[in-house]
Amino acid sequence: MRLNLAIIALASLGLTAPAWAVELTLPTNARETVERNTPLDRYLAPTGAFDYGTGVPTLAIEGEVRRQAWRIASPGLTTLQVLVPLRTQLKSAGFEILLDCDQTSCGGFDFRFNTEVLPAPNMRVNMRAYRFVTAVQGPVSAPSRIVTLMVSTTATAAFVQIIEAGALEPEQAVATTDEPIQTPLTAPETATDFDAQLIVDGHVVLQGLEFDTGTSALGKGPFASVKSLADFLLAHPDISVAVVGHTDSVGSQDINVTLSRQRAAAVRQRLIDAYDVDPAQVQAEGMGYLAPIASNLTAEGREQNRRVEAVLLSER
Repeated sequence: MRLNLAIIALASLGLTAPAWAVELTLPTNARETVERNTPLDRYLAPTGAFDYGTGVPTLAIEGEVRRQAWRIASPGLTTLQVLVPLRTQLKSAGFEILLDCDQTSCGGFDFRFNTEVLPAPNMRVNMRAYRFVTAVQGPVSAPSRIVTLMVSTTATAAFVQIIEAGALEPEQAVATTDEPIQTPLTAPETATDFDAQLIVDGHVVLQGLEFDTGTSALGKGPFASVKSLADFLLAHPDISVAVVGHTDSVGSQDINVTLSRQRAAAVRQRLIDAYDVDPAQVQAEGMGYLAPIASNLTAEGREQNRRVEAVLLSER
């Protein structure tokens, strides 16, 4: 299947489209799940792994940005099987690879949630099986275009995200438009503490949840933090979040990942059933013991690490 990523003319804005295009070939059973194009946008392409001191380093490019997600219905694929042909095609098209990492070398959970990813179910990211590539054309200090690839595999399918951005031509930089300008989400003065923390920090722990020991059964509640999250989502129907479960380090990681994901799914279901939150706004993930916020060597630390967080993803 040929993926024509040529820039569409910006006639509606009175702009001249950048003269660049790249075609990538995916398997014939690949199916596009979503495409989102913005004629004038700013894309922050990751250039390195997540660092706890500085986050994810990025390279900014302004111009038209095209975002696509694809699903390949082939059980048993590895991320390398999907990625290698695409990476080879980019190199053949004259791109230089700046970043090429997997779920471990990228930074796991922290890299994924500090990187632009199209929301589920259109793009699914398996925290234990993903790879990311950033490729550029032109000088690294001022590239003419950037392409990023994210590949993730599950037991039944592979998912591919392709984001391509082309730099503005000089005449585009001074062009004007009557199109409405969308401003980024900021915390208004009237925001609750919960909303403000979620917007400013990008994540918030859902306090006060009760689960039966060793199970994913969420107590009857009501839980103030779940209602606060529901109120936020109902007030912002274009925002999506991930509910992410975490555990302490007792037991195997496989068991903890399953338990943490099930607990996150229980919170997601409560949001849907009790508060009529749109299911498309919430995805559930489980990290097991890979993202502690305290030491697992003490009882107090382990208790803090057993938590469920809401992570702000993006506008849908």
